[in-house]
Amino acid sequence: MPSWKLTLPCTRLEAEAIDAEADLGLDPTPVLMTTEDVEDDAERWHLDAYFEVEPDDAAVAAVQALVPSARGLAPAIERLEDEDWVTMSQAGLAPLHVGRFYVHTAAHDAPPPAGARVFRIEAGRAFGTGHHETTSGCLAMLDGLAGERFERAIDVGTGTGLLAFAARELWPAARIVATDIDPVAIDVTRDNAVANDVADIELVVADGALADAITAAAPYDLVIANILAGPLVSMAPELASIAAPHATVVLAGLLGRQAAEVIDAYAACGCTLEARDDRGDWTILRLRAGAERYVPTAPFDPAGRDGWALDI
Repeated sequence: MPSWKLTLPCTRLEAEAIDAEADLGLDPTPVLMTTEDVEDDAERWHLDAYFEVEPDDAAVAAVQALVPSARGLAPAIERLEDEDWVTMSQAGLAPLHVGRFYVHTAAHDAPPPAGARVFRIEAGRAFGTGHHETTSGCLAMLDGLAGERFERAIDVGTGTGLLAFAARELWPAARIVATDIDPVAIDVTRDNAVANDVADIELVVADGALADAITAAAPYDLVIANILAGPLVSMAPELASIAAPHATVVLAGLLGRQAAEVIDAYAACGCTLEARDDRGDWTILRLRAGAERYVPTAPFDPAGRDGWALDI
């Protein structure tokens, strides 16, 4: 059946703020895909919205509202005749080689580098194909920890499960927990685990890190959280509380200008900065938990937790 593609220019910040599973009040909901047009040019991106039916004025207005910089511009609308537009939407996601990991979609199925651990992660329903700086930076940070020993690891905001899968590859004897606030992400992670022959990942739907299944497995000597700066700050006490003494804490989803606030929030919980990786506008942090397990001094504050999925 034919489908339609609506395209609008956007900025990088707008692209990074778009939720690929946003409820636009449209039925059926379009699939959203953002692409960088000019490398390292924050103003030269575009948004594609793929529709199963021809978009009407309301659908056009809903998509235009996502990119204020394109206000007043007429979108390009293209009819796609009998084409696999989901595969087309992923065609721009070139394979990614980070350390010992090679990540690709079905649109790019060329032979991988020798010795690489291959993950096929499709774009669409959850964040984390590896192509965004936050995820690729976390992969690189984990790859750099390969010589360390971890017995319990948790990936908070797992998205597609990619970082949890990388942890399983690096530490095959460890207990690995992957959690996400979005049940769809957990379903995606479960499917991806089967598709990539990844076993023994414990999956938990949870808002933050306070579900019984999460706290029962604590403390963790590796804590990974690739979400957003606001939730990272809000969740600092609860993430620190599930970290073992001297645990490694990897944080991502924050812009470079937000790094100081995040670092300060975790310093207040006994964590110290060990490494920082700046990739474009984004920053990945590696911290070390204190010598004693952190005990919160006040009730956890849910402020700032809304919208913590980074679905792009």
